[in-house]
Amino acid sequence: MKNIIYTFIAFLTFTSFLVIGCSKKTPHYELSRFIPPDFCGACHGGIYDQWHGSMHNLSLKDVIYQELALQGLEGLTDKDEIAEAEVCQKCHVPVGYITGYPKKLSDDFSKISDIGKEGIQCDYCHSITGAYKIYNARFKFDPGRGDSDPGIKRGPRDDAESDFHGVAYSEFHKSSKLCGTCHNVKHEIFGTWLDTTYQEWEKSPYNKEGVQCQDCHMYQRPGEPGTGLTARGKNPGSSTSGSKERDHIFTHYFIGGNSVIPGMGNDSARVKMAEERLKSAVIIDMDSTTEGNNLVVRLNNKGAGHDVPTGVSNMRQVWLQVKAVDSKGKTVFESGVPDKKGYLGDEAVVFVTKFGDGKGNPVDNIAKAREILHDKRLKAGEEHIEKFDLGDIKGKLKVTASLNYRTIPQDLADNLKSLNGMKIPVIVMAEETIELER
Repeated sequence: MKNIIYTFIAFLTFTSFLVIGCSKKTPHYELSRFIPPDFCGACHGGIYDQWHGSMHNLSLKDVIYQELALQGLEGLTDKDEIAEAEVCQKCHVPVGYITGYPKKLSDDFSKISDIGKEGIQCDYCHSITGAYKIYNARFKFDPGRGDSDPGIKRGPRDDAESDFHGVAYSEFHKSSKLCGTCHNVKHEIFGTWLDTTYQEWEKSPYNKEGVQCQDCHMYQRPGEPGTGLTARGKNPGSSTSGSKERDHIFTHYFIGGNSVIPGMGNDSARVKMAEERLKSAVIIDMDSTTEGNNLVVRLNNKGAGHDVPTGVSNMRQVWLQVKAVDSKGKTVFESGVPDKKGYLGDEAVVFVTKFGDGKGNPVDNIAKAREILHDKRLKAGEEHIEKFDLGDIKGKLKVTASLNYRTIPQDLADNLKSLNGMKIPVIVMAEETIELER
């Protein structure tokens, strides 16, 4: 059974930009100490199938990541900015990085080992014993010696058994710290926080209630988003064929908000799961009367255990779209409506993080991020209010407000050769329609 090889068509992932750094303290490990994921899948078939094609699995095989990362390196002359730009490979090729290649973005992609190309994978995660710090993937490891001596694999069970590898209970694997060590990212030199998903969770009501990252993201399965707005039903089953039946087996789909890359790979199931998650994060509501001329729109992030958007949130696009029509069906007010190219105007209310160069000037390239100029996002468990001035419009109005999501802005997508003119899908996360009389 160990020799079963799982084959697949590798579609590409945008990572959520899943950013996973490694400490300078991380020792070098021989590549032969790590077991390929398909070897694990020979026994853990169901879990392997969930992981296979996930955003973790495809963290390297992502043309959007590759193109944007290489663009970010081009033209840099500041050594500190270059140092940050070069660390992308340690984030997207973690097994490769800790086993010696690639050490930097400018290394030859074609020379990366086959196992390195499998992204964030079984033996990487289950060889973790803890962390030096809860950011930049400063993990501690204890890998085995390959398939002939696989060593100990760690996980959330205190009664697990295996006739192939050792097993050990790991409290760390049940904690948000496991996720946060990856999903908390600082600029290598400047110390600017580039991704604060763990910190956002840490400040949220979920942390106070003891709800960990895994309690949402590793409960989701098709048709069950597993957010704070939905039931988080258990997933009964067994980890391997013939092993103990349990009331819950943690799922390994690792769904975020990305529907673009699954769509490129014709993976309709993962597209739908991403949409289900997005549509189960935020509640939108409008006041039935105006405050003077102001339409009041209330947004409540009750479903996500972190800000919306999260991750490298200067790249995600979440915005409010408001449209009012009169009794004759004529549009008399609109905001946040994309133009024919799919671009947003300056009037749009966008929830985003903007970085700066240290002198107050905005920068798109996070390698240059010396400061945070602006952080307007929907905090977990909090209500956010936006007001839109309708002016002197009178009569009966039908007003629709929607919170929209795109993995990346359309104008950015149009500048990526890898997308070949793709129209980035707009996911309506939440929508409300009311009738107003003015």
